[in-house]
Amino acid sequence: MLYNPETGKRIKEPYNHVTWVHSLLHKDGYNLKQCFFGEHLLPDDKSRPVALVESEKTAIIASYYLPQFLWIASGGKNGCFNANSLSVRRSVVLFPDLGATDYWQSKIGLMKSYGIDVQLFDYLEAKATENERKEGYDIADYMLKVRPNEAILQQMIKKNPNLKALIETFDLKLVSVQQGIPQPKVSPPKKRGFRL
Repeated sequence: MLYNPETGKRIKEPYNHVTWVHSLLHKDGYNLKQCFFGEHLLPDDKSRPVALVESEKTAIIASYYLPQFLWIASGGKNGCFNANSLSVRRSVVLFPDLGATDYWQSKIGLMKSYGIDVQLFDYLEAKATENERKEGYDIADYMLKVRPNEAILQQMIKKNPNLKALIETFDLKLVSVQQGIPQPKVSPPKKRGFRL
């Protein structure tokens, strides 16, 4: 898939830039069996609930912002909702893209029949603006509106590259960045002494 590095959105014009390796290698009769993106993480981490999104990009971004979930992706609105793929016997929260909520809601019965404890996060569908619907927002688009501490630090380093040298020299660690918090005004110290 080809993504625009400025917007993070897929490039679909003048055509959809999606290529499959088996197509490039001209594998005739190849039987593609899709799995969830990130599915390989499930056996090693059984403690966190699973969060299911459509796009792989969204799973990666969301894993940074909400690490209390194990993020996997279906590869699209219709992807992986079949008997071969639904082997996740865990607590799963569905995070559909705007416009796909009804379709994903219709899959909950199927998922429950396979022993999956499933819930639907439909907050985006209920609260989205018309423009967000038109743009086809997903949970990652909302998350990216919140700038993480690391992004703020990188912007500061871009403005003053000496900051990077300072961080490396003293082995400084980023703890947090406070934005928009007014700093208390400190009056200059009063001069003491005699006036002649």
